[in-house]
Amino acid sequence: MAPQGRGSAIVVSILLLGMLLHCGNVLAATYTVGDAGGWTFNVVGWPNGKTFRAGDVLVFNYNPAFHNVVGVGKNGYDTCTASSGQTFQSGSDQIKLVQGGNYFICGFPGHCAKNMKIAVNAL
Repeated sequence: MAPQGRGSAIVVSILLLGMLLHCGNVLAATYTVGDAGGWTFNVVGWPNGKTFRAGDVLVFNYNPAFHNVVGVGKNGYDTCTASSGQTFQSGSDQIKLVQGGNYFICGFPGHCAKNMKIAVNAL
């Protein structure tokens, strides 16, 4: 009877692990960048005081005639260079965070320099 008990314990453990992993995805949070003001100038400080996790979703709301969102690396963020990043331009973009640094700028000329950029570190 002992071998059956161990097999059942393994099955239960695998099921519990699967449920925990699934719950981790369910607990992902959604954040609207810039809150009610949306993705606009001087939003650079918006992430301050917030805790982000990999899998959380950032929603960027803006007028696509005047702005966009470009996912860039740290260098692109620091230098306001959008040339190598992925560009989003729907006006209501939903972007899932990856673990570590996530960097976003507006690719319209001069906008990043006016602090239309955010850096988010996801745990």
